[in-house]
This record gives sequence, structure tokens and C-alpha cells, in this order.
Amino acid sequence: MRKITVLKEGWFFGKSREAQGEAVTLPHTWNAADGQDGGNDYYRGTCWYRRRLTAEETAGERVFLEFQGAAHTCEVFLNGEKLAHHEGGYSAFRVELSGKLTEQDGETPVQGDLLEVSVSNEENDRVYPQKADFTFYGGLYREVRLIAVPAEHFELLKDGTPGIKVTPLVDLDKRQARITVETWQTGAGEVTVTAAGQTKTVLPDACGHASAEFSIENVHLWEGLEDPYLYTAEAKLPSGDQVSARFGCRVFACDPKKGFFLNGRSYPLRGVSRHQDLKGKGNALSYEDHKADMEIIRELGANTLRLAHYQHAQEFYDLCDENGIVVWAEIPYITMHMQNGRENTISQMRELIIQCYNHPSIAVWGLSNEITAASPVNEDLLENHRLLNDLCHRLDPTRLTTMANVFMLEIDSPILEIPDINSYNLYFGWYLGELEQNEEFFDEYHAKYPDRVIGFSEYGADANPAYHSSRPEKGDYTEDYQALYHEHMLQMIEARPWLWATHVWNLFDFAADGRDEGGKHGENQKGLVTFDRSLRKDAFYLYKAAWNHSEPFVHLCGRRYANRCEEETEIKVYSNQEEVSLYMDGELVGCEKGKTVFRFRIPLVGRHLIRAAAGPAEDSMEICRVSQPEESYIFNKTASGVTNWFDAEEPDPACFSVYDTLGEIRQNPRAGAIVDQMMAKGASERGDVANAVKDNPALQRMMGRMTMLSLLKQAGADEESVRQLNRILQGIKK
Repeated sequence: MRKITVLKEGWFFGKSREAQGEAVTLPHTWNAADGQDGGNDYYRGTCWYRRRLTAEETAGERVFLEFQGAAHTCEVFLNGEKLAHHEGGYSAFRVELSGKLTEQDGETPVQGDLLEVSVSNEENDRVYPQKADFTFYGGLYREVRLIAVPAEHFELLKDGTPGIKVTPLVDLDKRQARITVETWQTGAGEVTVTAAGQTKTVLPDACGHASAEFSIENVHLWEGLEDPYLYTAEAKLPSGDQVSARFGCRVFACDPKKGFFLNGRSYPLRGVSRHQDLKGKGNALSYEDHKADMEIIRELGANTLRLAHYQHAQEFYDLCDENGIVVWAEIPYITMHMQNGRENTISQMRELIIQCYNHPSIAVWGLSNEITAASPVNEDLLENHRLLNDLCHRLDPTRLTTMANVFMLEIDSPILEIPDINSYNLYFGWYLGELEQNEEFFDEYHAKYPDRVIGFSEYGADANPAYHSSRPEKGDYTEDYQALYHEHMLQMIEARPWLWATHVWNLFDFAADGRDEGGKHGENQKGLVTFDRSLRKDAFYLYKAAWNHSEPFVHLCGRRYANRCEEETEIKVYSNQEEVSLYMDGELVGCEKGKTVFRFRIPLVGRHLIRAAAGPAEDSMEICRVSQPEESYIFNKTASGVTNWFDAEEPDPACFSVYDTLGEIRQNPRAGAIVDQMMAKGASERGDVANAVKDNPALQRMMGRMTMLSLLKQAGADEESVRQLNRILQGIKK
């Protein structure tokens, strides 16, 4: 029989092998605090975990140690002997201890065998990720387990395999499924395989591989959110060792003109992306944390998740299976291509597919994310992607491959021809450009390549829920602008059903220790929900209104914008109902019919109780008229007047000004040097990615078409900085 022991307690942690260390419990990361506080100075180095293994824990004919996540490079020692080296911080791996344990020699020391584990997240040129807009936590941040099995057992070592592989092939017309169950084992004993209530006994080949096929009539399909039905396959050896896997019978397909299909029916994938970290805990999450995240996803009504930018915990894939969430799974081949990292991309992809193959929720394997942000499209990069694409199809012919391409990648780039389907990360309306450029981009792509499948893998705008404005604009970090941004994007997406999948960046705020913006240190604030999960921003409720129709719901926007100084204000309501009524101080203001977003105008004279009702659902809040703008609502208190103040200025047209485009200014060496110096200072506050892409030619062309004033406003420049730059530029003749 197989015995599994979770090694949660009894660990000591230190930054050197010799250190006595502090007592810790697993899961654990050493960057839970410094990886979230900004400054881009969190500890990236080698740390050590040690523990004594008792005879009771290690009892068994064959004993294996399983690490479900050791970030990012790990070495394992037993009684001073090095047993394993693993590179890749997000996948599982196992180490055999059999024959190395002193307990098995009948010479059990009183203190037990000494297990030492070194884990490193230090910078190098071969293990991904190395450059990206999130914190690379170090540690044993998932479970470590001992697995004791009989001498004859299912395979445990190769690529962290579960030992069983289930491939369902569905004939939708006949409502039948052919199920192939494969196993790998030590020894030549027969394997008893059960699937969907049917049992077969098969013999393995000389390599320990066995295969059994089953047919399911009137198959119960895995139908996404509506009915995520799961079957179970089991395999058992005469020794008593047993493995099992849940699986789902479903058919995924993509059409360049009609989008995504599930089981032969149109099923537009509309959802969010997720990072695996939490305020105060880093990435050392418990099952309860994963489950709480899934409950928020179900509340939102999303039917798809992009699990960025690496392999997530098996428990979370299980939750996706159970809840009918269609998943994009990917490896951390991100931002910067490393010539010495090719083997690591291959090993991480191989482990991702082998360990996650049985999850019915996974629809696509992601080859890379924004890999051209800091790297040119050269033959080495292209060849790396071809190898990954071929590996995916060899290991899993049933799923498609995809990529998330950075917004400055030209649409005729040869890298787009490698995966089966593609997606783009676009941030027009936030980092640069205007909101309308998002639809312009996709319409141009779709018109030029009508036979290619294209999706929208990232879009978002940072928002600190402490900041508010009645006139929100790009770059102000207000909750109100984020809501307006997503209203535009939702409308754009709904008008383009051919987008195979769309993923908001991000569901939750997450740690990016290199960031220092929007009133917070070390956080990317594009989440629809705050980092600690305590607060859902208004934009969250926009998507809930659009996607979740399980029960009537209504939400009043702007409840944190309580003190307003205007005589008349807008009250905005999100609802999944077709009609919303608004009441002020108990009196009906009006009724509006529509879809998702409802707007009302009311006068402000004092303190008012606002209530919205839609069918049985209602929501209420208080707002108050004040004489002066609430300074705490403004991120950059001097920036609010930039637009109105500068619109009134009349520059000398014979000289440069902030009304000129960046491209025009850069044509003059003196003027170009001045603005480049100013922009370099601003980029230093936007994290690693901003610095990595500053020399990207395509990005520079896009920025070159924008006025300097627009770029400065986006960067949150204060009025005096804009005025000073304009004075300098006005002193330089064209």
C-alpha cells in the first residue's frame, strides 16, 4: 500500500547551511515581506531548510521525497550526501531515499536522518523567470511529502509523473468517448485498470508501460460552468500500490471567425488571469487560500482563467476541473529570451504537460509571455519556440498551443506563425495611446489575417481604491478610471465574438517589488480585487454584472468616493438586470433600462442616502457635498490641474513644446536628450519591465506618435514639471 506523509512541521530555516536557523512550518517563503514592500531589493539568494526524518515517517520498501514547489533551483542532501538537483520553481519533482536511510540498515540514530534542502532564487542566465513584472519568491512554498510504496510500484521519478495518463477522445455525433488509460511501473506484474465502471487487466511491456482502452456510451460531457462532470480512472498493482486520476470528456475547438467552442457549441471564453500570491503570505498558499480564490472567481462569473506565468498548484487545477473553468496553462518563459535557458524552457514545459495532462480544464499550453519585450526576434528565439511547440504536440496531440504576445510586437512577425493560435497583451488607454486603439489593433489584425485565431490575453489599468475623481483620466490611478477603462474594453470585446479568449489582467493585485506607483510600494494594482482579497473594486462588479447571471444583482459604484464637491454628480450602477431604479433620500430619482451599466445624475446639497434597486436586488451608500476636493482622493495632488491649465497655454509655434510629439522632439538632438533623460527617470519607477522595453523599436514608434503632454500625463507628472519642461522646450527653435 502507498503511504503519504506530509512534512509540515519540524523544519529549520536559515540563509546558510551552518546556521542553526529558525523553526518554520511549510509551506514557506522567505520573501513574504520583502518581496512585497517595494524597492526591488528583496532577498534573492540561497537559503537552507533542514529536518530530521524519523523511522516511522520513512518506513516502507521504497521511499521517495516529493517537492511540490521549490523556488527556483533546489538541491537535496541526506546525511550530507547530495541526492538531487532540480531547476524550475513551479513544478513537482521527487527524490528516492531508498537505500540511503540509516533506519533501513538497522542503525537508527536517536535524532533520525538529516535532510537538508538548499533553495535558490538568485539571478542567473539559465533558469526562468529572470526578468518580469512580478516577485520571484524563494522557498519551499508548497507541500513536501514522503511517499512510501512497495517494491513494485507505479513510476514516481520521471518528470514528477502521476504514474497514470488518461486520454479521452469524444465523438460528439455518436455521444461516445474512447478512453485510453496508460500507466508506468516498476516490475512486470499485471495492472488492473478501472474507468467509468469498467475494469480490465493488462500486462506492461518491457519498459513498464501498460495501456487499456474503454468505450463510454451516452457519455456525460464536461460542460464547463454548467456541468463540470468528472469521471475517475484507477490503476492497481498486485503489490497493492494504486494511483488514480479524474478526467473529463470534452472537445475544445477554435474558429478564426467564431471564436472558442466547447463540445461543438459556441462558448466565448471571458475571464481573468491569476498570480499565486497573497498579501502577507507571498506564494506560500494553503488549500483554503486557493479555495477562497476560486469562490471569488465563481462570484465574478468568469468561465476561463489564464494561470500566469507558470505552473500553478495541483490543488488549484483540481478546483478548476471541479468548477468548470477553462484554463490556459503556461511556463515562465517570459520577457527576456536567454540563450542558456533553452533546456530549462523544455524541461519546465515537459513537467507542466506530464504533471497536468489529466486535468480536463486545461485547453491550451502557453509557450511564452511577452518574450519579445526585451529580446529581438532572432533565429535562436524562433528555434526555441519551435522546439517547445513540437514538444507540446508530441506529448499532447489533443491540445492547442498559444502565446501571449507583447503589444509592441508587429503583427507580421514570424514568431506568430509558430503556435496553433495566438493572443496579444494590449495596454492602449493605460501605458500609452488611447482606448480606441485596442479595437483598431484587433480589427487590423483580423482583417489582415482572417484565417488566424486571435485572442486578448492581457488588458488592464492600475487602480488604488483610495483615489477618486469625477473626471477620471488615464494615469490618475483612480478606481473610477479603472471602471471606465473596463467599461470600454467590455464593450469592445462583446462586439468581437471572434476573439477566442479574453483575460483581464489581473484578478488580484499582486507583488511586483520593482514597482513604486499609484500610492503603493511593490504592488501591481491592476487587480479587480485588492492584494489581501478584502475589497472588490468597482470594475469587479462590472464583470460580475456582465458574466454572472445566477441570481439578480445590483452594485452602486463610487461608495468610497463619499465626499464630492460638485453641485451635480453622476451615480453609476452595475447590474445583471435589465432595469434599475435609483432613490435619493427615499425619493425615486428615476428608472433606467439597459444592459450592465446604468447612469443617473443627481443634485448634491448635503449628505444623501443613495439606494439602487433591480428586481429583488438592492444596494445603498452615502455621499456628501463638501466645499473643497478631498485631497486624500488624489494620487498626485498637483497633477489634477495639468489638463485644464495647459489647454489654455499658447506656445510659440517656432519652438518646441509639450504639444509636439515625442518623435518630432527627438529629431532635434538637444531637445531629444532632455526628454529622454526625463523619461528615463520616470521608467525607473515603473519596475523591471519598463526598463527592459525602453529600447524596443516598435514601442518607440508607438510612443513617437504621441504628444509629450499625453506621455507626461500618463506618467503622472505634476503641473510644475510639465511647465518646466515646456519652458525648456520653448527655448529650442525647431
